[in-house]
Amino acid sequence: MSGADDVALARHIAETAGELLLTLQRSGLFGDKALGKAGDRTANAFIMEALRHNRPEDAILSEEEKDSEARLSARRVWIVDPLDGTREYGEVRDDWAVHIALAIDGAPVIGAVALPGVPVTLCSGQPPSLPPAPARLRMLVSRTRPAAEAVAVAKALDADLVPMGSAGAKAMAVLRGEADIYLHTGGQYEWDNCAPAAVALAAGLHASRVDGSPLVYNQPDTYLPDLLICRPDLAERVLALHAQARAA
Repeated sequence: MSGADDVALARHIAETAGELLLTLQRSGLFGDKALGKAGDRTANAFIMEALRHNRPEDAILSEEEKDSEARLSARRVWIVDPLDGTREYGEVRDDWAVHIALAIDGAPVIGAVALPGVPVTLCSGQPPSLPPAPARLRMLVSRTRPAAEAVAVAKALDADLVPMGSAGAKAMAVLRGEADIYLHTGGQYEWDNCAPAAVALAAGLHASRVDGSPLVYNQPDTYLPDLLICRPDLAERVLALHAQARAA
């Protein structure tokens, strides 16, 4: 089994799940909240079946499945978020995503993030080239609850704030040249950022915890509350400013 095979599988599953979600979204059969719930269940059922059929020996951690301690002894663990940005999906926006990642020995090695509403899929096997840095930096924040620490860092950098929905959409916005920094301190779980981190790292971006430590997956506690994805030349400064903002 090659890494290329795993990348192709991750991308295929992410894109197919995205097509299913778009079909469901366009059906007109559900209201906003009901659509989100139906989307979560539908995408999860497909992804679980696809992974179990194609990688039966691997473990799986999904937001929509009951967790099992059995995964902790596995070297290869698929970490998936069938629908990242359920609210945005229900509101028929385009800033929602499907995350398919493979962590090997805890490292985010392979990832695919589908943005079906755009549509585009980014994966660790074929990451895009980073566009030139703009004259004025842009920092991504939650469109509904911007974190105070991120806002403080943006102010210190004189950066423009870019509100956006899902974590995957925000992380991929850095790769797509729509923003330069994604600093998150509001709480996430492994499935929220494993695939985005894998794609970002493959593209040459910086991806870490906000204290600069590496992102480690397949942990007993899946809560992974903070994240920094940015251009590598900005990482040291952003980490320092965040530490100052937190101490203030």
